[in-house]
Amino acid sequence: MDSASLEPTLYTVKAVFILDNDGNRLLSKYYDPDIFPYMKDQKNFEHNVFNKTHKADNEIAFLDGMTIVYKSSIDLFIYVVGSAQENELMLMSVLSCLFESLSLILRKNVERRCLLDNMDGVFLIVDEIIDGGVILESDPQQVVQKVNYKEMVSETAYGFVLFDYITGNSEGQTDRSQPL
Repeated sequence: MDSASLEPTLYTVKAVFILDNDGNRLLSKYYDPDIFPYMKDQKNFEHNVFNKTHKADNEIAFLDGMTIVYKSSIDLFIYVVGSAQENELMLMSVLSCLFESLSLILRKNVERRCLLDNMDGVFLIVDEIIDGGVILESDPQQVVQKVNYKEMVSETAYGFVLFDYITGNSEGQTDRSQPL
């Protein structure tokens, strides 16, 4: 290994992915184009990681020269991947922030169905925590506040957004006392 690869860098996270309890990909983001540049390589890596971790009680794994921290919740496995010499505590802070942010927007239902129903918010959260492999935020409250997800959920939770759009009511307030 050359000395340049041991130099500290801001590019801490190599990948983030979420798999279901069968090992199927629900979300993945790879930040380093040099590792696993092809979808086939990524899926093979994810499959190997899942096989190594889905029955283990650990939080850290080492595979293919990568440090992997992970957490399971009901029927999900959440993974954060860094290089072999990466600080596990940094990766764990990303994993904790991601899990807690998901818990906040999914109202503590961090499970497959809720995740899939709110995938737009999940991608926003991942993008708010990590940008191009650089950790931007580690406070879940700040992440949720920055993506402003509560307002998005409260608008769509009542199902009137499409109705308001069709009727031309852009304020989201409809007069329900008038017949249609």
